[in-house]
Amino acid sequence: MKLKLATRAKVFAHHPLALACAMALAAASGNAHADQAAEMQAKLDALQQQIAELQTQMSAMAAKTQKQEEKEAAAESSGVRTKPGDTLTFQIGDKSEVTLYGHVDVSADYQTTGLKNAVGATGNNGWVGDISSNLSFFGVRGSRQLSDDLKAVFQFETEVMYAATTGTSDQAPDGTAQKSGLGSRNSYVGLQSATLGAIKLGKNDTPYKSSTARMDPFSNSVADYNSIMGNTGGDARAEFDLRTPHSIWYESPKWSGWSFSGLVSPGQNRSTDGLQYALGEPDCTGGNTVGPQNPASGCNDGSFGTAYSAAVAYEVGPLYATAAYELHKHVNRGGDDLAPGSVGIANESAFKLGVQYTFAEATTINVIWERMKRNAITPLLDERTRNGMSLALTQKLGPSDDLNLAWAHAGRTPGNPNGAPPNMNGVDGSGQSVNNAANQFSLGYKHRFQDKKVSVYAVYTDLRNSDYAHYALGVSGHGIVTRNKDGDGNVFSGYNAKAVSVGLTYDF
Repeated sequence: MKLKLATRAKVFAHHPLALACAMALAAASGNAHADQAAEMQAKLDALQQQIAELQTQMSAMAAKTQKQEEKEAAAESSGVRTKPGDTLTFQIGDKSEVTLYGHVDVSADYQTTGLKNAVGATGNNGWVGDISSNLSFFGVRGSRQLSDDLKAVFQFETEVMYAATTGTSDQAPDGTAQKSGLGSRNSYVGLQSATLGAIKLGKNDTPYKSSTARMDPFSNSVADYNSIMGNTGGDARAEFDLRTPHSIWYESPKWSGWSFSGLVSPGQNRSTDGLQYALGEPDCTGGNTVGPQNPASGCNDGSFGTAYSAAVAYEVGPLYATAAYELHKHVNRGGDDLAPGSVGIANESAFKLGVQYTFAEATTINVIWERMKRNAITPLLDERTRNGMSLALTQKLGPSDDLNLAWAHAGRTPGNPNGAPPNMNGVDGSGQSVNNAANQFSLGYKHRFQDKKVSVYAVYTDLRNSDYAHYALGVSGHGIVTRNKDGDGNVFSGYNAKAVSVGLTYDF
């Protein structure tokens, strides 16, 4: 390298013109590089300015987007919107929701009391047609999340008279309560935990009633099993298939298939004999009214004090099994007295076992055994203590069609206080042992349309009372009760009531 530079120096020294040319070329090259650098710097400055402007625009857009998201979030947390699904549910903010729901069941019926040829019966006691609302109802329920595992819940539900005029009816089961009033059915407020269960206050079906409700394929129809099950004396009400007012109850979650529920309904009565209405209630406890049936005597036809009800259930796969118990304290049956205090006031209780099993998802068998008892009473005066039995079968004929069969049996009671002849001393009220058993046979068919929200059904039932039995059709489940009375209200026993019903249901 040094040799090459020395050689070039000698050339430039001997040729001054060459040296001048070289120096001129170097200067021109330096100027060209300087111009290029300046141009490049200008371009870089312009690009940096564009980047800065773009960053400013992007920051503005991000701020605008954030404000919009915050606005939408605020609207979402405080607004009302519907939730997707089969139910009409409104989401209120991010913690509360409210659901509207209902069930419509209206049928055309043809029924007879069986008293057409009864000696002394008056009025039209043959077959009569009617249109019945069948416990159709509308309800609102909701919840508000209080923590990860606790929420407040509420519900109010009322019967809807689709076919009848609202108000007190002569077909009401010995009661004056307005069944179509707002909140006449299961209504409550409470706290619910997924791990600990729920505690609620209000009025509700007792655990005893709810435990086997799923085992009656004829529920709410003329063939409802409450014509016999839960019905101690054959009255137009089932004393142990109740919705108790002024109640507090607990419902457990499922623990490995097991669940438990318990309810207490305080007597809420200043009267020690239960002859008065419970405080705040429009009717006698137990459904019997103070009116034409019990004029001046007060609530003496089944009115009780405090009620206790409990049920335990086990469900796994196709098997459901349950046991339930209910106690009514100080039940006043003074209306049955033939001699003062002969029937009087005593506790009444009921116990039942139920099993439901579904074979191959097509055939469901339901078996219920029930024992009802009245304490501290002379056996010949006791028409409340008895056994009961219900067998029901549902056979699926396809994905949308069911065939239902059922038999319910009321066993004989130890005695009967009414109509007892005088004893040897001429003193009435000794009671007697009589045949007051009854059997009910039912057949039904149901077809559900594709979305399962609408169905049609046809039902036939035949209730056969022994000589001293007076069970009625439609008890606790049907709008029109086929009672054991003629056109003038005279009471008869030993009749056979029958009914045919064709109806349409709609659930929403």
